[in-house]
Amino acid sequence: MVATNRRARRDFEILDEYEAGLVLVGSEVKSLRESKVTLAESYARMADGELWLQSLHIAPYTHASGDAGHDPDRPKKLLLHRGELNRIKARLEQDRLTVVPLSLYFKQGRAKVLIGIARGRRRADKRQAIAEQDARREARREMGRAAKPRGSLSE
Repeated sequence: MVATNRRARRDFEILDEYEAGLVLVGSEVKSLRESKVTLAESYARMADGELWLQSLHIAPYTHASGDAGHDPDRPKKLLLHRGELNRIKARLEQDRLTVVPLSLYFKQGRAKVLIGIARGRRRADKRQAIAEQDARREARREMGRAAKPRGSLSE
C-alpha cells in the first residue's frame, strides 16, 4: 500500500469500486515506491471516452536529474476495460456521482489505483457515519474484553 484516501470514505458514500492501472513515467514510479504521493484532493474525470486522474500529486524523484524528472501534477490516464469505462460513464451521466481514488498500491510490480464511484455526503450523514464507526469500534473492543480469560486474584 503506497497511499490511502481516508477522507474520501468520510466525505463520500462509496457505491462501487474498480481497480485501475496507471500510465506513469519512470520517475513517477520511483517516487511512488518512496511513497511521495498526495491522494487526498484528487478525482477522476471522463474525457473522450477515457478516465483521467486529476490533481494526483506525485513529488519529483529526488535522484532525477534535469530532463529526467516529471510534472508532479499532470493528469494520469487510468487503464480500465472498455466495459468498465462504459458502466462508469453511464453511472456518472445517470446520477450526480463522482469518481474518487481510494487507495494507491503496487500489484505484481504494477501501480494500481482503487477508484470508487461515490455520492457526496452531507454534514449530518458524515456525523451518522462517524457515530456508526465509533459504535462498531466500541462493540469490537467489548467483545475482545469478554473473550479474554480472567484470572483470579487469589492465585
